[in-house]
Amino acid sequence: MAAPDRDHELRRTFPPFPPREGDRFAESWWGNAWVGALEQGALDVKRLERGRGYAGQGHVDAITVTPGLVLAYVQGSRPRPYRVQVRLRTLDDTDWDRFLDAAADRPGHIAALLDKEMPQSLAECGVPLLPGPGDLEPRCSCPDRGHPCKHAAALCYQTARLLDADPFVLLLLRGRGERELLDLLARLSATRAARAARDKGPAPLPGVRAAEVLASSPLPPLPAPLPPPAHPEQPPAYPAAPGGPDPFALDQLATDAAARAHALLGTGRDPVGQLTFWQDAVRLAAARPGAGLTAGTRSLYASLASAAGRTPSELARAVAAWRQGGLEGLAVLEEPWDPPAGRFDRARPLLLAADLPAFRPWRNHLTHPRGHLQLRLGRDGLWYAYESEPGHDDWWPRGTPDPDPVGALTGLGVPGDF
Repeated sequence: MAAPDRDHELRRTFPPFPPREGDRFAESWWGNAWVGALEQGALDVKRLERGRGYAGQGHVDAITVTPGLVLAYVQGSRPRPYRVQVRLRTLDDTDWDRFLDAAADRPGHIAALLDKEMPQSLAECGVPLLPGPGDLEPRCSCPDRGHPCKHAAALCYQTARLLDADPFVLLLLRGRGERELLDLLARLSATRAARAARDKGPAPLPGVRAAEVLASSPLPPLPAPLPPPAHPEQPPAYPAAPGGPDPFALDQLATDAAARAHALLGTGRDPVGQLTFWQDAVRLAAARPGAGLTAGTRSLYASLASAAGRTPSELARAVAAWRQGGLEGLAVLEEPWDPPAGRFDRARPLLLAADLPAFRPWRNHLTHPRGHLQLRLGRDGLWYAYESEPGHDDWWPRGTPDPDPVGALTGLGVPGDF
């Protein structure tokens, strides 16, 4: 049963955990939710205590996880170990579509999954990812008919340690493998980006009719030079050839060169000349069109973050700030400052007048008393909105900067959410 050489996308085998001291088998909130589902659905506390003892003493052998099933051999009081399995219902296609839409809605969700974390808001998006009391169905080859028996309880406690290290184990239990989920998220991000580009459409270019130019009458003066295009176009797709240049690297170079040339044509200045190494790394990552969970984008984020001495999650947060407000948006994310009296002091009465609660001030920050919304005043005089999980100091840029603090919160939710 425990054969790592037979593992594939929908079958993963994990080596046995070494013995450990203490009764705590989960550190993450989602691992503790798994333990809670086991303990709330158990009919005998004594069997749970015996199961914790078996798990802590290392009696659980290698664990195999497949969709809807956890399998392992557990050593009991007899010489021959018992075959134990725990079943969990898999999700249907409708539930998976709802989960993928929720994961693609926020860049913070994607970054958290890459860092092997499960955001609580993603797990509570209306899809039953985590089991509830009675959802776990244990079976064991031992003669004990308890629910669960001590051997099944030991396997459940060790499974919580697997979930702690990698939430994709939970997603595999619900029916989908890590590679499949990442590919589906990448395609969903690309589809949304392509739809947005198609809806925008190119702007018409001014010109002079050929008949007027070739007429025998005196020629009209030349038209004024064409204005710079509204934005640089996307480069063509570069084919991959054995021994040839990396098509992803060519795409990055062409995209970056087009963006810098467009800025130089319109303003006469190179926007990259005064940037620091970290700022330029954030700019390069933010310039990636439709950046999602493609293999190329993951490689780009990993290499840029490593070169700058940061993590991919820090880079993803900085990219979100750059896309919110450019270089000033990045400064708002990373550089708190003490604003002078005036605009900052007038913000709190404006929020109160809009039937919002009293925001807590700290330097250039105003934080909602529930701890899920925040406004930051930039040195450019604009207000930047941020969101976080309630009770967590994990702020992500959201929305569009606005000179009005109430306006900066527009689009983040209905008034009742505030």
